[in-house]
Amino acid sequence: MPKRVLLLATTTGYQTRAFGEAAERLGVELVFATDRCDHLDDPWRDAAIPIRFYDEDASVAAILEAGRIDGILAVGDRPTVIAARVAQTLGLPGHPPDAAAIAQDKQRMRECLRDAGLPVPWFVPFTIDQSPQPSALSHDLWPYPCVLKPVALSGSRGVMRADDDASFAAALDRLRALMTLPELRAERNDAHTRALVEGFIPGREFAVEGLLHHGTFHVLAIFDKPDPLDGPFFEETLYVTPSSAGAAAQSAIVGGVRRAADAIGLRHGPVHAEVRVNPSTRSGQAPAVCVLEVAARPIGGLCARALRFGRAAMSLEELLLRHALGESPDAWRREESASGVMMIPIPRRGVLRRVEGMDEARAVAGVEDVRITAKIDQRLVPLPEGASYLGFVFARAADPRDVEAALRAAHARLRFAIDPELPVLAAAQVHYNHEHG
Repeated sequence: MPKRVLLLATTTGYQTRAFGEAAERLGVELVFATDRCDHLDDPWRDAAIPIRFYDEDASVAAILEAGRIDGILAVGDRPTVIAARVAQTLGLPGHPPDAAAIAQDKQRMRECLRDAGLPVPWFVPFTIDQSPQPSALSHDLWPYPCVLKPVALSGSRGVMRADDDASFAAALDRLRALMTLPELRAERNDAHTRALVEGFIPGREFAVEGLLHHGTFHVLAIFDKPDPLDGPFFEETLYVTPSSAGAAAQSAIVGGVRRAADAIGLRHGPVHAEVRVNPSTRSGQAPAVCVLEVAARPIGGLCARALRFGRAAMSLEELLLRHALGESPDAWRREESASGVMMIPIPRRGVLRRVEGMDEARAVAGVEDVRITAKIDQRLVPLPEGASYLGFVFARAADPRDVEAALRAAHARLRFAIDPELPVLAAAQVHYNHEHG
């Protein structure tokens, strides 16, 4: 009888398909639980258990009724607490539900890390309908530059830098408008009423992919983010591994993530962390590491395709399935070649009409694949309001510098035809809808 692994996700998209392919290779039965309407008859044709992320009790009950579960994984931030609760109820190893909840909430995470004595920026929580005044930040305790961010969105969505009162007020208006969008209100997440103002942390940014195995932290990869992330928005573009940071910096990064995960209470399962590193100005002194966030889930989107493990080039999805079923990660090592991914940014708001230069981009030396995930005629919204990318470019080479060069060269060959939105027609449609109910 094959092992059964529960995979919780928002919907079954390209990331969950990668898990499906890995499960087929392993002979594992994958059971999906997705946030969808339970009145529709299997709209995705995946036999998924319909759950609602905002109703944790009912979601846990629905999953427990689905039969035997041998392992659990969650894709994305929103289902991590439900996954943790199911694991706890079934006696399976996983992150504690309280820790998973802290990892979902940037305010609670900041408070937790601060109370543990770990480096954090100054921060001030506020509610969207009772926002702080810009003048409150113009004194010595809360200086500019600062960063405004929602506490429960991921992928840098809604994150904006302010350098003075005017840019603070503008960022606050945009954040307010974003958090009142119908799509976010439909999530029924009380955390969407809260946000943070915090100090801007200068320095290089890195991402860390890891696994906690019964409390022991195993590093799978440290990604450089070669593009500076200094604002006004913080759109991630390039991830390249192995890191070019020195041994002392890498040790400090891993140590910082390990201590942060321990402070939050994460215990068993995937971890994805974002950190900022300030080089030390004193000879021999370790660089200062500030952990921005630690998520109780793996890297998102198609970015996992940049990672392979061992001589068999095992995918991250296969590794995570093996871990969910009890295998130890002691012997798993990222393959020796350098690799990376570009998350293709949306250059401007509008409607995607066509993509050109795909063959030229794929022909760049070192490029493994180019995947455009946006659909033709799709409305594109860039950060900080947007929640997606145009697609992904993947590259592999002997040296990380060659990987970065290949990703940039491939991106330069892509051309996107994006028509502007038509505000007059949009306004007419709103008027028609109002007049005709």
